[in-house]
Order: sequence, then structure tokens, then C-alpha cells
Amino acid sequence: MSESLARFKLVFFSPAPNTRAILDHLFTAFPAHVGKIGNYERCAFLTRGIGQFAPTVDANPAIGTVGALEQVEEDRVEVLVLERVREVVAALKDVHPYEEVAYDVYKLENY
Repeated sequence: MSESLARFKLVFFSPAPNTRAILDHLFTAFPAHVGKIGNYERCAFLTRGIGQFAPTVDANPAIGTVGALEQVEEDRVEVLVLERVREVVAALKDVHPYEEVAYDVYKLENY
């Protein structure tokens, strides 16, 4: 990996049954940019947990009912992204089942 490439950590939350398909899509669409660490590819870290939300009247939820608190088994996914982070986030939003995707992007520094 070149020390000059911009590196980011993308963290997102996904319903557990959808995580594999989301990651497969990102790894396939951006093989040189997502999950590549040295001589390894398709790298990611997953943590299982429970997410909760209550869709408002204007929501179109993929899971749950408007006005009702919903709890869903979700994965917190952490993956390295090289350079093309805006395109990767756009692809994540396209393939993710949720109307509003919860995600964070952290710029990484080399030391």
C-alpha cells in the first residue's frame, strides 16, 4: 500500500441477514479500494448487537412499523477504504435495505 493514498475507515450498521450481501457488493465493486490491507483482501470486522429505532409518520421502513419501537439484530461493520470513499458510501446506500443508512467515515493517518 502506498503511504500517499488517502485511507478511511467506514463503519456502518446492517441487519444481520443482509451484511454478507452488502460486503460482497462493496468488495466486488471496489476490489482495490475496500477491505484491502497489504496482501489481504475482503478484510472487515463485524460486531453483532441490537439496534433500535422508531419510524416516524413520514418513514417508509424496510423493517418495523411506523410509530412502534423496533429492535433488530444488526452487525456493526468496520472496513478500510482507500481513496474512493464518497463512491463507496454511495454504493453502500444503494445496496443497503434501510431507508436511512447509519454510517460513519473516519480519515486515517499514517504513523
